[in-house]
Amino acid sequence: MANDAVAGNAIRLAPDRPGDGDDPVRAVLAAYTKDLITAVDDTLATFLTAEVDTLGEIDPAMGGFAAAARDAVLAGGKRIRPTFAYWGWRGAVGGTEPLPPVLPALAALELLHTFALVHDDVMDASTTRRGRPTAHVALAAQHIAAGHRGDPDRFGEAVAILIGDLCMVWADRLLAHAAVPPARLFEVRRCYDQMRVETVAGQYLDVLGENDAVNWSVDRALRVARYKTASYTVQRPLLFGACLAGMPADDPLVTAYTRYGVAVGEAFQLRDDLLGVYGDPAATGKPAGDDLRTGKPTALLMLARELATPAQLDALERASGGPVDRLAELVAETGAVARVERMIAERVGDALAALDAAPVDRTARTALTGLAVAATNRRA
Repeated sequence: MANDAVAGNAIRLAPDRPGDGDDPVRAVLAAYTKDLITAVDDTLATFLTAEVDTLGEIDPAMGGFAAAARDAVLAGGKRIRPTFAYWGWRGAVGGTEPLPPVLPALAALELLHTFALVHDDVMDASTTRRGRPTAHVALAAQHIAAGHRGDPDRFGEAVAILIGDLCMVWADRLLAHAAVPPARLFEVRRCYDQMRVETVAGQYLDVLGENDAVNWSVDRALRVARYKTASYTVQRPLLFGACLAGMPADDPLVTAYTRYGVAVGEAFQLRDDLLGVYGDPAATGKPAGDDLRTGKPTALLMLARELATPAQLDALERASGGPVDRLAELVAETGAVARVERMIAERVGDALAALDAAPVDRTARTALTGLAVAATNRRA
């Protein structure tokens, strides 16, 4: 399943495209993920081809359903979770262990991510993802085009939920393909299950916050960031990689990964909060301002309310439900944007301090340092 570039663990560590060096974030991503992303995508494509063919044998209609699930997985994305899992593994084993035995486990994280995205888009009633219609929106359009009876929106949401469920099952199935000793795979599965539980917990708190904003706070918004995003984006993938390497839970490297992962993961979500309001839709693939439009209690909005003067707070209340651009201006005027930027910088600093004290492979240290910056200073 792996391509030749990664078969011997040879992930390139320098930008190889003209102009990459002019953009530090792009350079880091090119340096640390290019060949790995290709290997993960090849693994997913090979696995999904067989799965889609099998489902197509059940009924002719299943072919289209399975293909929609496959397309949701392969429709782009940064492959951040497999990347952090790879470097968690690589930091523990060094540069001599071959990658193919653990590649299915790394790719399985992308299937888990697709499950979370598809369900999240239904819950948030999002219309676009990565510049394309979300799964439930695309499926509703297919319902209309086919001339089916019933409510197309309801159909789209129901099938999208099934697509997310299928991706969860596929993730389990692909994880089982990892060629590691059974006892180690059992520990890997325990880490994976904890990641899933924490993701659900974070998602529930996210939904609750939208419906109980009066009882929300900056601390609770950060708790959502920790469990909805930090856990399954950075922290748990790193620990997942350490488990794949056979690293015991009490090893100092695991402690360092945990501290680094929580810090970078929270900073990642804080950057998402900013991009959700001030990002360029052409880069993010999503409309700007949805969080403000719905009053979602993100850390950014909670900080704006906490920092606002009485006059600013009154202006925020009066502007609620109005033009998003005006709300965004008011939030910035409170100093909340500057505060969130400082919080991101503080967390990146804490993550790098954790790496400095960690007994991690030197190449992995370099990669994780670069990724901490790239993941938290991005435009999409």
